[in-house]
Amino acid sequence: MKYTSIVALVVCAIAAAPAALAQAAPYNPPKTSWGVPDITGSWSTASLTTMTRPIGASGLIIGEEEAAKLFNRNIYTRVAKEEAALSPAELLKDANPDRAYNRFWMDPGADLGKIDGKYRSSWIYEPANGQIPYIKPPKRPAGNIASEEEQYADLGSDNPEDRGLSERCLFSASTNGPVITNTMYNNNIQIVQSPEAVMILGEMSHEVRIISLTGRRNPASMPKWGGDSIGHYEGDTLVVETVNVMPRQNSFISDKGKVTERFTRNSDGQIIYQFTVEDPTKYTQTWKGEMPMNPSPGVYEYACHEGNYSMFNLLSGARAYEREGRKNGMRKAIFAGVAEVE
Repeated sequence: MKYTSIVALVVCAIAAAPAALAQAAPYNPPKTSWGVPDITGSWSTASLTTMTRPIGASGLIIGEEEAAKLFNRNIYTRVAKEEAALSPAELLKDANPDRAYNRFWMDPGADLGKIDGKYRSSWIYEPANGQIPYIKPPKRPAGNIASEEEQYADLGSDNPEDRGLSERCLFSASTNGPVITNTMYNNNIQIVQSPEAVMILGEMSHEVRIISLTGRRNPASMPKWGGDSIGHYEGDTLVVETVNVMPRQNSFISDKGKVTERFTRNSDGQIIYQFTVEDPTKYTQTWKGEMPMNPSPGVYEYACHEGNYSMFNLLSGARAYEREGRKNGMRKAIFAGVAEVE
């Protein structure tokens, strides 16, 4: 009886082996006509997961219950709830100028990001604490703040050149890199491949990166917006090395640093984007991260210069403050006074 049972178990195991092996088989991505993995298309980085790990998160990979808590704590979620309870008249009644950036205009994503079906609390996985290992942390204004964009208030207001690049509709670097990340809106990118180059078009500021696959770089004396990128394929992964960024672009690296990016299509509906940041002038160590890129309906027009009346108004406001003997002070929180909480 025992012998019969053992034989039956062995037969069942052998019969089940092909199915198990089929499930474990790696994903085979579609190929271009010239034989490299096809990642051409429109993709989105929209997500409520952030580059760095929020205070109180237990670790990189979190469960459903903790993800729900982080979702409810998220500033975009809270502002949406706050404004949903207000009528259009009430939204204007408080005379908060930052209501012009109310939740209606934001498109950050509907949930935290997932990789392999598991929630991520941050994109950074190294260092293990999920934080950017700055040699000296960037200065932030005192008090309760909801966004690093408030640092713009510390800039001069004598000329347009005094202001930040994104305020002037020149360059953002947020959705097109290096490093590619996510933000409050315009999280779509378009990838186009050819045998000699890959183009990445970021929806934010309509920025374009051309990644050469020929191995040729520009002279080091010619820094570029978005950096100088060269790429090659390692199996089913596009590997991109970027150096020589324009110093003024406020990138994750200086003109002495390097970002290595890896684009791997892990399913029909997702690209895993990985990055390694090396810059001893800014960081105490190399840091790494990964994020999912999911299918997008396409890239929308970014009409920034066409309607950038805010630059004229900002400079005019500074002149009015001067006439009144006042200092151009800190703005209110961009999210209508709602500040981050632990």
